[in-house]
Amino acid sequence: AGLHLVYYSDICIGCICVVLDRFSCTICIVERKFGFREEEAIKLDGLSVAEMKELRIRAEKHSFQAEVNRMMKLIINSLYKNKEIFLRELISNASDALDKIRLLSLTDPSVLSATDELSVRIKADPENHILHVTDTGIGMTKTDLINNLGTIARSGTSEFLSKLLDSSTSLEQQQDMIGQFGVGFYSSYLVADRVVVTSKHNDDDQYVWESDSSSFTVAKDPRGATLKRGTQVTLHLKEEAYDFLEADTLKNLVEKYSQFINFNIYLWQSKTETVDEPIEELEKVNDEKTEDADGKVEEDKIEPKTKKVEKTTWDWEKINNVKPIWMRRNDDVEAEEYMEFYKSITKDHENPLAYVHFTAEGEGTDNIKLYVRRVFITDDFHDIMPKYLSFIRGIVDSDDLPLNVSRETLQQHKLLKVIKKKLVRKVLDMFKKMEPGNFEDFWKEYSTNIKLGIMEDPTNRTRLAKLLRFYSSNGKDKMISLAEYVSRMKDKQEMIFYVAGNSREEVESSPFVERLLKKGYEVLYLVEAVDEYTIQSMPEFDGKKFQNAAKEGLKIDDGERSKGMQEQLEKEFEPLTDWLKNVALKVGSKFSFDCTDSALFW
Repeated sequence: AGLHLVYYSDICIGCICVVLDRFSCTICIVERKFGFREEEAIKLDGLSVAEMKELRIRAEKHSFQAEVNRMMKLIINSLYKNKEIFLRELISNASDALDKIRLLSLTDPSVLSATDELSVRIKADPENHILHVTDTGIGMTKTDLINNLGTIARSGTSEFLSKLLDSSTSLEQQQDMIGQFGVGFYSSYLVADRVVVTSKHNDDDQYVWESDSSSFTVAKDPRGATLKRGTQVTLHLKEEAYDFLEADTLKNLVEKYSQFINFNIYLWQSKTETVDEPIEELEKVNDEKTEDADGKVEEDKIEPKTKKVEKTTWDWEKINNVKPIWMRRNDDVEAEEYMEFYKSITKDHENPLAYVHFTAEGEGTDNIKLYVRRVFITDDFHDIMPKYLSFIRGIVDSDDLPLNVSRETLQQHKLLKVIKKKLVRKVLDMFKKMEPGNFEDFWKEYSTNIKLGIMEDPTNRTRLAKLLRFYSSNGKDKMISLAEYVSRMKDKQEMIFYVAGNSREEVESSPFVERLLKKGYEVLYLVEAVDEYTIQSMPEFDGKKFQNAAKEGLKIDDGERSKGMQEQLEKEFEPLTDWLKNVALKVGSKFSFDCTDSALFW
């Protein structure tokens, strides 16, 4: 037996040779500076022993820029509120690379000669704890890998670090700053202790960039142009990040953050299916028929030739099936597509009562999701829609908002204020244009919200007032709008009359409405608790003020002649009316001369 040590660059190989009689056994133990076995590295990176050695010999070692080192430590230790955002950042970078090659292909189609596929592919290797994110984008040259991943040649880096270290910068602001300064790639180190980037650009050979966050190496890939074109980011995950190797977890993250990316995103997934397989014949069946004791011939039994077997297959599955229909013209989208789109983003099984699709110049709540350039940013906005419209669900996508700034900064952005204003007006216009049947269902469910909007949103009060519906003396079962009431008002009628109560029966039998009804005036019936507050919040509608029919001293303008007759009667019967008022005061009853069929006292 003997022990021999051989050194190759940064690789230390220890060979222990053991000779036992006629047999010999050689055990190779290989250690690298990165602290893992080379056999494992060879297996994981798809390199042969010779290719791995060649890669190590060719590798050029570099140190990260000092500011990058500081920045990565801050990112790893404190920047993100949740580690899952690393996948969003990698897909966003892949999408940018795909956009660049697509833009170049518009003027030079030959840039797609290596492959015309434009996609992102995600593949997990749970056995070896590796995650691959591969795109067929523009790729990076050797110089690009060094400059883009090893240094950040922009003045914004210093600003980024100063804001991170500023004591006045909140944790939430720190967590949302990474994309704004273009350092999303470094979020990989939140979940990985080793990152390998393999990239092929049309103008250069395929290169491998490798780092453990302390330094990095760049070497020409001995395998050649296996990618054809594009970039593959390989993450060797930390133990606490193994959850990100689960197919369901990856799929959910893509659906949450990146389902509206313009390019197809595929996930390497397994599926189990039942198939028929032939049964292997272990024994030859005797073809001769046998006779039993009674001389009867026993017929050969027909045995099945196949059996049901569960088989697991692996294939690429497209996981961003919902395309951003808001990027298409309204006329090109079918109603069924809107219904399916609604169900996909809300997980609701019912169709929406109404929908609106619009484009505005410059285009919080949990139901409104904000995207910037098809990348999900947040759904944690409390004021992008007013509270009374909290039931609205939808998506806002803008190409002009800054990507990944803090929510506080975003909420103060002037463009977001324009978006909010436009959203509310478009939603109210959508309600107004609803089919009568759908609006009736909508009103039953959300009438209180609209009435609260009258009180809370003076800017849109007039628009909201047009949506109000009340029962009236003109119809037993049908609710009417204020516009319908005004259209039926009598000549010279200056007021919109209403009476409030706990039920239809109560207001219909109210003595206060008798005189109005007898003279042919229509009266609105306010039977919900919020109705009277709603009306009191509205000074007028269409130039007509509101008048409570139960208010004392109600005067009805019946013309000069009627007014003169009324004054004459009041003067003639003044002694009687004074006495009746005193009696009503003593017994604690209500008293009115406006009654026609009811008693004076009640």
